[in-house]
Amino acid sequence: MSSTRSGTVAVPRWYAGDRFLSAPIGLNLLGVAPKQSILASARLVAGDTVALVSPASWSDEEWIAHNVALLEAWGLRLRIGRHARDRLGYLAGRDRDRAADVNAAIADPQVRAVVALFGGCGSLRVLRDLDVAGLRRDPKPLIGFSDITALHRVWHAAGVASLHGCLDGTQADEIRAHLFGGRPVPVEADPDTLTAALTTTGTATGVLFGGNLEMLARSIGILNLDLRGHILMLEAHRAAGLGMVDRALTQLILSGSLDEITGIAVGRVHGFEGHRDREWTILDLLHDRLDQLGVPILGGLPIGHGDDPRTVPLGVRCHLDADNGLLTAEPAVT
Repeated sequence: MSSTRSGTVAVPRWYAGDRFLSAPIGLNLLGVAPKQSILASARLVAGDTVALVSPASWSDEEWIAHNVALLEAWGLRLRIGRHARDRLGYLAGRDRDRAADVNAAIADPQVRAVVALFGGCGSLRVLRDLDVAGLRRDPKPLIGFSDITALHRVWHAAGVASLHGCLDGTQADEIRAHLFGGRPVPVEADPDTLTAALTTTGTATGVLFGGNLEMLARSIGILNLDLRGHILMLEAHRAAGLGMVDRALTQLILSGSLDEITGIAVGRVHGFEGHRDREWTILDLLHDRLDQLGVPILGGLPIGHGDDPRTVPLGVRCHLDADNGLLTAEPAVT
């Protein structure tokens, strides 16, 4: 079967009703293109229940206790996933158990938001078993970032907005405002952030989606990553040299995933400060790969790994203003 447009990578799995299933090469993983309209998640009120799950790597008890204390201080009830404290190497237990915790949170009508406790590694392993139909029936936001980018894509493809961030520092206050129905505060570019040098001119509108660069690239061949009409948001954490970033961006470009995007919002490239590979820095590489896309770029956004980043909603309409250094998004809940 042919793909929906030229350049779209063939994928080995698709979504059929309530699960990801095996399918011939060439079928869209989710069966349909990601939704542009958002299934409204209701704003939280005191007394609502939030689920804490570990879909990737495990967290230490101190971090779990921090999340519990913070959410309870907001007047929320908690459901900690049955396997949230499991450990298997660097993973929070077996793949099927981590997926079961996420599905339990999706299926529970009392749970009004899902917090991924930690990123690390492992989110891709659970995608095949997620209850996407259940999420569409009962929309609820997901909170997390880094490795959780893979789950954000599932939420987005299901038409449910999510929050790129974690319950730490001032992010926690922002997440509370998002969940309880506050309007997002525009994210202002920081001229002292390394990626500020990537900023061009112009404005763009579109649905905001993105996250960790490596996870976006790793999702190709597993998830449909057609981002036409979207503003792409990128952040990176240095796990290797510039070659890793080059491969990831090149894979996104050559797969056709970035065809017809309307703009690019660049967060932090944590760990690349002062790093040089022969004649190039991370900025040289990003200019080489991103400038060819011919869309407005806003860099210097305090998003992603590093100290005290901002939280942004994914899967919602947003406006990128490179001229004035602002990224403005609509609410994730109503």
